[in-house]
Amino acid sequence: MGYLRSGLCGLGLLFASAVGAQTLPAPAEFYFDDDARTASPIVVIEGNDDEAHARLMQLIDRNGRNADQARAQLAQVLMRSGREETGRALYAQALGTLSARSPQRSSIHWNYGWDLYRGGHHQEALDQWRQALDGRLLRPSWAPPTLALGLWSNDRRDEAVRWYAAAVRTEPGLWSDTSRYATLLPGWTAAERATLAEVFAAWRASPPAWP
Repeated sequence: MGYLRSGLCGLGLLFASAVGAQTLPAPAEFYFDDDARTASPIVVIEGNDDEAHARLMQLIDRNGRNADQARAQLAQVLMRSGREETGRALYAQALGTLSARSPQRSSIHWNYGWDLYRGGHHQEALDQWRQALDGRLLRPSWAPPTLALGLWSNDRRDEAVRWYAAAVRTEPGLWSDTSRYATLLPGWTAAERATLAEVFAAWRASPPAWP
């Protein structure tokens, strides 16, 4: 897909340059909202073969109703197959065409964050997850464990523990030990769950008071 690179790489670099400019909000007390629309993979076309990728490109070329989601799905394909620069640029293009209030933005930020995290770009991942929360009234259940993971991976360990504490306050029966992680976090890798277990151990050793 070398033809995708033209006109996209500059967008990706510009988008990346803004990372880290803002900080996370303080955690709220509870996070009960399911927010499944955000915390789900973007799938416009089923499949991960050349035919599915070609159909995604057709949607992008037509620039119709699902073009932004098609860009995001193809961006994920590219990033996961080692074509990170082009994937970043395609994510940036998808976000750049959406209005600030578009309901699709939070899902794209959430997915982009995971692709960045799994590429070893933990600060940029954290910034994408922050943007998935920006300007929203929801207090989504994905936020405490995900932000705890991102913060811990960025050596912001006190903040990570405070966000993990929000998960425990919300659902103490679920997050007060690590035994349910595989069920609670089915899309996470074993290494990611192990990192969250480190946050849990720090929380258990010294649980922060609320507020």
